[in-house]
Amino acid sequence: MSITPSIGAPHARILGVGGHRGSRIVDNEEMCTMIDSTPEWIEQRTGIRERRWATEEETPLSMAVAASRRAIERSGLEPRQIDAVICSTVSHFQQSPSLAVYIADELGLSAGPAAFDLSAACAGFCYGTGMAESLIRSGAASHVLVVGVEALSRMVDITDRSTAFLFSDGAGAVVLGPSDTPALGPVVWGSDGAQAQAIQIEDWEDASDAGRTMPFISMDGRAVFRWATTFIAEKTKETLDRAGLTPDQLDVFIPHQANNRITDSMLRHLKLPESVVVSRDIVHMGNSSAASVPLAMEALLESGEATSGQTALIIGFGAGLVYAGQVVVLP
Repeated sequence: MSITPSIGAPHARILGVGGHRGSRIVDNEEMCTMIDSTPEWIEQRTGIRERRWATEEETPLSMAVAASRRAIERSGLEPRQIDAVICSTVSHFQQSPSLAVYIADELGLSAGPAAFDLSAACAGFCYGTGMAESLIRSGAASHVLVVGVEALSRMVDITDRSTAFLFSDGAGAVVLGPSDTPALGPVVWGSDGAQAQAIQIEDWEDASDAGRTMPFISMDGRAVFRWATTFIAEKTKETLDRAGLTPDQLDVFIPHQANNRITDSMLRHLKLPESVVVSRDIVHMGNSSAASVPLAMEALLESGEATSGQTALIIGFGAGLVYAGQVVVLP
């Protein structure tokens, strides 16, 4: 007796991308009515001029569904063709069921897709694309919806002037499907649990003891900055090398939108030519964690700064500390 193996597509690619940004625009001037800072200091230290926060009516589910609908429509597929949903979020406060199953139901995915959440913070979307590619190439799925969604404004300590202005709300989604030619490079990912305390969301019990209904985000900004500008900068270079590309062969660079100074450090390390388009979505969006890479991708495509078929390097990094990156062909 022999077991029949699962056989999938030779390669996978991104077929469509969609996004939804929180409807409330909070600029640095308004932010400084809440914290002891100045608009100039915030922009100088991070590159952020404004961020998007969700309204009371906007939830992680509603934002994820809106982004997913756009991604599916742009992919040219029917919803029934989606047979797996991966959602990365730290903003779904119901331990079970996953947010992914609610997304699938709201979208009317009649095929009854596999659906699950993953927790990889700001690297979560890139973790999801890496997993989706494996599902497609193994034959476990044909078309995978990957969603990154966060509502972090509800989890910031507005009295913490070092973090309150950083985070934002939104959702980004892509649909991946089979490809006859390579369109996704090898995923480069990993973790450094020894630095887990550098970024964390407090325990629910601690929040309750403090009389709050939401846990707060805390971050050692200096430790994260050092890690991102040294170790992650090197991993970004490794991601390009693993894809078999040189810097002059890259068209677009889409890093996690955490801090423009981190992006600048990566550019110096990679020695990218000036012809490479670099995402600076953080200027108007802030840090939306798992949603930042797909939102930045959509923004570049919608503005015409990037075009379908170009080669882009994406990388996410954050709490864990975790990271993941790939070279992808833009949809």
